[in-house]
Amino acid sequence: MKVKSLDHLVLTTENLGACLRFYTDVLGMEAVHENNRHALKFGQQKINIHTRKAEFMPAAQNPQSGSLDICLVAEEPIEMVYRELMAKRVTLETGIVARNGARGRMKSIYLRDPDGNLVEICSYME
Repeated sequence: MKVKSLDHLVLTTENLGACLRFYTDVLGMEAVHENNRHALKFGQQKINIHTRKAEFMPAAQNPQSGSLDICLVAEEPIEMVYRELMAKRVTLETGIVARNGARGRMKSIYLRDPDGNLVEICSYME
């Protein structure tokens, strides 16, 4: 077997409203609500949202709000992302930092969502 890509991941939140606002208003994702389930769509992926442990089965054995550490790739250069986040008055964990990602050298910014999850936003260097 050879895994091709990530389809979705699950985020457990303690505050659905704050979670949805952060990912839609700050990060520009699309919130969807289908079949009594909440999700956030972006690109060809999505983040499924659970509001309590093991809300839908099967589920992770030990889901925990605030334990996610995720890196999202932006379409724009990281400097544009930084200016947009500053204009939105988002508190950042770091400024722009150099990192190595799955595709090579990139620049990243770190911030936290309302549950304390670490969200890295990156753009790859040409």
